[in-house]
Amino acid sequence: MNKYGIRAGIRRIMAAALGTIMMAGTGVGGEIQALAAQVYPVSRTVSASQTVSGPVLTPYYGPSNQVQNNQELQGVWISYLEWEKLPNEEGAFKAAVDKMLDNCVSWGMNAVFVHAHSHTDAMYPSKILPWSKFVSGTQGKDPGYDPFGYFVEAAHQRGLSIHAWFNPYRVTGYLMGIEDLSDTNPVKQWMTDDNPDNDRWVLLQNGQYYLNPAVPQVRQLVADSVREVAENYPVDGIHFDDYFYPSVNDADPQAWFDKPEYDASGSSLSIADWRRENVSQLVSQVYSTIKSVRPDLVFGISPQGYLPNLRSDTSMFVDIDRWMGETGFVDYIMPQLYWGFEAKNLRGEDAAYAFDSNLASWIALKKTGSVKLCLGLGMYRAGTDVADNNQVSEWLQFDDIISRQVQTARASGQVSGFCYYSYSSFLEDAAASEVANLVSLLAR
Repeated sequence: MNKYGIRAGIRRIMAAALGTIMMAGTGVGGEIQALAAQVYPVSRTVSASQTVSGPVLTPYYGPSNQVQNNQELQGVWISYLEWEKLPNEEGAFKAAVDKMLDNCVSWGMNAVFVHAHSHTDAMYPSKILPWSKFVSGTQGKDPGYDPFGYFVEAAHQRGLSIHAWFNPYRVTGYLMGIEDLSDTNPVKQWMTDDNPDNDRWVLLQNGQYYLNPAVPQVRQLVADSVREVAENYPVDGIHFDDYFYPSVNDADPQAWFDKPEYDASGSSLSIADWRRENVSQLVSQVYSTIKSVRPDLVFGISPQGYLPNLRSDTSMFVDIDRWMGETGFVDYIMPQLYWGFEAKNLRGEDAAYAFDSNLASWIALKKTGSVKLCLGLGMYRAGTDVADNNQVSEWLQFDDIISRQVQTARASGQVSGFCYYSYSSFLEDAAASEVANLVSLLAR
């Protein structure tokens, strides 16, 4: 057994001993099915007619999933922005990934959340989506090896769980323009095939392109891409974040997005509820897809962190109350609680989204169902001049905000873990003291 295997074994023994104490009083029901012997599929099959090329995976008996087994999750997001900085050459890439994951272990992390699909693309060999620009420098260009596969292998060698991170609807955005789409991208094909039936499967909104959530074929594409990863990699979870609907204006034809689909649908729902239903159908379909492949595989979503924003009738259309109160949508929710304890509103009053009150609102919602609550915390804010309506930003005044947030959440007995945005932030000089305080807390 290598040093990482020994470390992972020690961590699992300690987690088994301490996990029940740490999570006592959570009142979380509906435990996710656990398999005593986890034998992952070795087939590379995507569908009856498609097979992903590459080596056949051997069964993996890896780190127990923290969300699944009532161990406190300590994770780091590794986004496409980190992928973009990694070298393309295989040897250099693997060395850089090894260093990244060694850092995560040294910080006390037990999980990583790694982009597998950020812009309707793939960080792995796919029969559905083109190679990501952030893997090889050019969308559709094969790097000659399996970068995401190496992340999975290297994470597990170090006793780290790995969750495959998907942005379900995003096509373009920061560092990714429409001109970057490869000819093999299904979006490019829809836009150029002279077939009017699929012209509105991708829509331009506020200067960026998104898959149309109202289209069943779009939902199927997303579910198929998730299935491809779940079947072919021994990941510990599937993870979505907050890229759902963009902001819309139903009074402006240039900004009403999928209103024509609503008008044609004949739905008795309001347009806002109809949009929520579109997103919920996707989430439910993905959940069912995941469980059909591996019942033990967890699915979670990290939405924006302020509930009134999620309940908006003009953007995102996340039916958070339904997802938290009913079964069949998510195993855990991980709101992005990126505000400090002393955030103020424009009147100088304590903001409703300040950490304590915001956490309380999420805990109250969590108690309506059996979905577990984890928190996304914003290490990227550490040591920076965040506009929080204080004379001097709270993030410049204190260097223990993140560690106090962890302690506060732990004291509630209602929070199952944490994930920090993002990996690169832990390396910033401005965050050094905040990181040191968090690492010290996690080491105890």
